[in-house]
Amino acid sequence: MTEISSAANELFKNWKNLDTAKGIRKAGEFFLMGEKLIREFSENKDLQKKFPVKAELFNEDLRPLNLAPDRSTFKLAKGLFKEIDFVGTHFNLLLLTLPEIPAYDPAFSAQGLELICPLGDPGNLGAVIRSALAFNASRVILTEEAAFPFAPKVVKASAGAILQMPLARGGSLQSNTYADIYALDMVGSDIEDFKWPKNLRLLVGEEGSGVKDMKGLMKLKINTGSVESLNATVAASIALYSFRNYNRQ
Repeated sequence: MTEISSAANELFKNWKNLDTAKGIRKAGEFFLMGEKLIREFSENKDLQKKFPVKAELFNEDLRPLNLAPDRSTFKLAKGLFKEIDFVGTHFNLLLLTLPEIPAYDPAFSAQGLELICPLGDPGNLGAVIRSALAFNASRVILTEEAAFPFAPKVVKASAGAILQMPLARGGSLQSNTYADIYALDMVGSDIEDFKWPKNLRLLVGEEGSGVKDMKGLMKLKINTGSVESLNATVAASIALYSFRNYNRQ
């Protein structure tokens, strides 16, 4: 175990940058935060193989869980620990190895429901990934507009689903990469009457801009009565639920 009490410590300075996509990419590591998530991770050997633990951090009010390799457990002064407990969990922090996200290749046919996601808000992205896992989406394709999936707020909002959901890295929505796909919009075929294919790619539009400027889309709508529109995450969750139930028949 190593004790760290100075903000000038090089490791600490690196850890402070792990609340940004740039810092996470540069370091090749990200934080897993939250007692429930860490307890579940500690019991899942498959996740530990997929995301090797690089270090465990705690303070004098906490005890080490002994999940990190030898000499990779760090006891921080309370003030320093608080600075990197980005989402305020007041529990041990695990530093995990950042995985490589494969590139999305439109030349290959969809397998199951693949959700194309441009959501830039970390909370919305995490929530929609959680729904994607719950309702059996096969993977989430992150466009260039999407928030970074392993940022602390995304990991928290996903309730750990980000560790289990297959991901792919796609290009900008303005490219021609996403032609001939289905998209949720305020106009289109009602999903209540839609015969869901077993294999498709479904785009959830970012709130505000939607998908109105994109060409070659097969649009699906959710009947919302007198309400103009739904939060993008809510709309995606309804569509995912509809897909799962239709394909159970």
